[in-house]
Amino acid sequence: MPTITTRRNYKMAKKSKKYVEALGKIDRTKLYESKEALALVSEIATAKFDETVEAHIKLGVDSRHADQQVRGAIVLPHGTGKTKKVLVFAKGEKAKEAEAAGADFVGAEDLVQKIQKENWFDFDVVVATPDMMGVVGRLGRVLGPKGLMPNPKAGTVTMDVTKAVNDIKAGKIEYRLDKTNIIHVPVGKASFTDEQLNDNFQSLMGAINKAKPASLKGQYIKSATLTSTMGPGVKLNVVKITQ
Repeated sequence: MPTITTRRNYKMAKKSKKYVEALGKIDRTKLYESKEALALVSEIATAKFDETVEAHIKLGVDSRHADQQVRGAIVLPHGTGKTKKVLVFAKGEKAKEAEAAGADFVGAEDLVQKIQKENWFDFDVVVATPDMMGVVGRLGRVLGPKGLMPNPKAGTVTMDVTKAVNDIKAGKIEYRLDKTNIIHVPVGKASFTDEQLNDNFQSLMGAINKAKPASLKGQYIKSATLTSTMGPGVKLNVVKITQ
């Protein structure tokens, strides 16, 4: 039976060709230093849009144990290249502070209703004052799986809503383990300079290294890979990024 070339198949083949070309520029037997890897990831990011540069870091912890959770937040020196939409749950003066700081959406029970009834998620980060967590808790089942639930460790449950909104707008990212003990985070855009990407990555790794659980025995960082949205991964020499 003859193969029918559809537009979709053609696009996939075209994408595969670019992917293969990108793969050809990576030495698969080599573990790269971060600066070289970031420059390579930027070079092979050839999509028509500005690809996000991502870090995927596997840790030697067991996130099922409470004392081996690795979670936190950091403001990247050069931001992420994306302006995030911030929703703040607050009332009274704190609501006014959030609006003044540039929060995109500010409210209380009204926003809970909107999310529940309209399945509305036109925001990237949720901040809440501590007194609002009883209200926000009703959204746990929908916000939790999306990684949107406010958390004190990430600085998103706070009375200082001005700082929280300013930090997020400035390029604050949250890092935490997934179920396979891997952290997935953006470190910038392919259009960033090599120095900007390296500054961001070093800041991220500094935070992750500081978050090493005291109870951990054995190797902390098992593996690390840098990639762009559409590109192949470049593996790092973890010895060079472990402090």
